[in-house]
Amino acid sequence: MIPTREEALSLLKEFNKEPFHIKHALTVEGAMRYFAKELGYAEDEDFWGIVGLLHDLDFEKYPEQHCIKEQEILRERGIDESIIHAVASHGYALTVDIKPEHEMEKVLYAVDELTGLIGAVAIMRPSGSVSDLELKSVKKKYKNLKFAAGCSREVIERGAEMLGWSLDDLITKTILAMRSCEKDVEEA
Repeated sequence: MIPTREEALSLLKEFNKEPFHIKHALTVEGAMRYFAKELGYAEDEDFWGIVGLLHDLDFEKYPEQHCIKEQEILRERGIDESIIHAVASHGYALTVDIKPEHEMEKVLYAVDELTGLIGAVAIMRPSGSVSDLELKSVKKKYKNLKFAAGCSREVIERGAEMLGWSLDDLITKTILAMRSCEKDVEEA
């Protein structure tokens, strides 16, 4: 079964109560929808968005079993294996051996960590927004490994490589993706 957005959001909120985790899921959902359209998969935008929404389903309750427990939860709910593979693949080489295969899975792998880092940079700006954020500001903070230390630069760089994009391109495109959904995430 492919859940509707409403069903996916309800499931997310069943396992996640912290506003930070919900906003992160909404940000990744919006970024995934943006990339679906930009990369020629507009007809699959809802699917990409649902994957983005559910990708960290298990993180709040089961951080030590991240990308493992969510597979069990989703299978118990009868969720389609394509979604299970996609959400679990963003833990590749960290907690699971499920390699991102489809371009959508590679995008999720690359932007999950990066949206967190970009969000942290944006919060420090006078505007508190990605609307006026530029590549050079993100790159400056990116180089400081103590800044947003929980956002793995290795994963971000591996994701860019999987996509065949430069790091600068990935960052620039992800900033644009986050701009596309920032207002909706803030209003949620």
